[in-house]
Amino acid sequence: MRRLEYKWLVGITFVLGLIMQILDMTVLNVALATLGREFHVGEGALQWVLTGYMISLAVFVPSSGWIADRFGSKRTFELAIVLFTLASVLCGLATEMWMLIGARILQGVGGGMLVPVGQAMLFRAFPANERAKASAVLSIPITIAPTLGPLLGGVLVQYASWRWIFFINVPVGAVALLFTVLFLKEEQRDRPGRFDLPGFVLAGAGLATLLVALDQGAQLGWGRPSVWGVLLAAVLLIGGLVVRELRTPEPMLDLRLLGDRLFGTGNALLICSTGAIFGTLFLLPLFLQNLRGYTPLESGLVLMPQALSMLVATQVVSRVYGRVGPRRLLLVGFGVLISVGFALQLLDTGTPVWFLVVLLMWLGLGMGLLMTPLQTAAFARISGPAMGHASSLFNASRQVATALGTAVCATIFVALSTAYASTADMGVAGAAQQVQMAAYRGAFLASIGFGIAGLLLSLRVRDSDAAATLDHVRKPRARPGKHGGDHADTSTVR
Repeated sequence: MRRLEYKWLVGITFVLGLIMQILDMTVLNVALATLGREFHVGEGALQWVLTGYMISLAVFVPSSGWIADRFGSKRTFELAIVLFTLASVLCGLATEMWMLIGARILQGVGGGMLVPVGQAMLFRAFPANERAKASAVLSIPITIAPTLGPLLGGVLVQYASWRWIFFINVPVGAVALLFTVLFLKEEQRDRPGRFDLPGFVLAGAGLATLLVALDQGAQLGWGRPSVWGVLLAAVLLIGGLVVRELRTPEPMLDLRLLGDRLFGTGNALLICSTGAIFGTLFLLPLFLQNLRGYTPLESGLVLMPQALSMLVATQVVSRVYGRVGPRRLLLVGFGVLISVGFALQLLDTGTPVWFLVVLLMWLGLGMGLLMTPLQTAAFARISGPAMGHASSLFNASRQVATALGTAVCATIFVALSTAYASTADMGVAGAAQQVQMAAYRGAFLASIGFGIAGLLLSLRVRDSDAAATLDHVRKPRARPGKHGGDHADTSTVR
């Protein structure tokens, strides 16, 4: 039987788990209106189907690194898959709204551990100079699942039942669990450190409160005192977390890792790229459905070429990264994002679909240019023992960036809609559409701001700092420092 290297087994297993988690997030959005009718509830209760998951995710993402170090990466990953799959079954069987919300919270516990732990295992399995390949593996579910999610959700809700949007996780979770049990090796640190209870509470509460504040600001507007109260609480909690984690010798969330120039810059670049991309992808389906009259299924089909171009781009970039280095790829990638932001200013209610498809393919190219160099370079100087904590930090940044990008674009859109409507003559035919269109264009400008910030930050990236991930370094050695070098398991399984 042909030998399959261990690193690829880790990659396949993580991809299965990641597909399950991302599909669940994207499929659910299509079914929210159906859930409201099924359970006879309004938007407030429906929001908790999303918010409950988001809060539990925020609590367990920061602590996932310590949990994996203490109980072993394989056991933690198994637990995450079991919890997520079991919670999916409970979601599908729910007969009351409180049951669905409770099951979603349990899903968030599994999802909060699944992604950071899986990413850490993947990056440990690949040698540093092959991390670009690992990032290319990650791009497959990250690209395909968000595209298929709305399409699959629409088909299941329309032709089967909303319950199947949760039941489809069961076979994927079962296969991922089987691969984990059969093929993955246990990874456990000799001295994981004591459980940092204050750090756990501050990290989970601070991140959850910040995400809720950003979500509520986007949903309700920033003029409400309650929104600012939640945001202030988030700032105080996160401030307390920073003080606590920098003073304790065994932190839950190792913020000292951000002191590494490349890892710290990588987290900032992640916020810029994710903010620009998710803000744009949040607005485009709304534009297609509200102003162009597309169905969710039709808007998903329009967005599909963007995912395909991103998938192709990541595969090409993973092959040239070792020769080109991260700096130039990042600069070009953010340049593409900025050009997309300017091109979106040309959109109108009569813009041909082909123009939008080409623009989305260009956006996919920019996303593909950024994903591999950003993730590969960020972890270039992180040692194997610190990988779990680094992955927790990186994924916490991703969660904040996603909420931030959406909140900024939604806030600008609502503010401009209100401002333009107050000055426009709404009695004129088509005035309401023109007001909405102008608000969309203004909100798309946020992606330019995120892109320019990312472009400037990319100038801080030095290819020499990421030398261990480039082609000329064939056998990287782990340095004794916290951030130095890396190790990899290149054993094979028959």
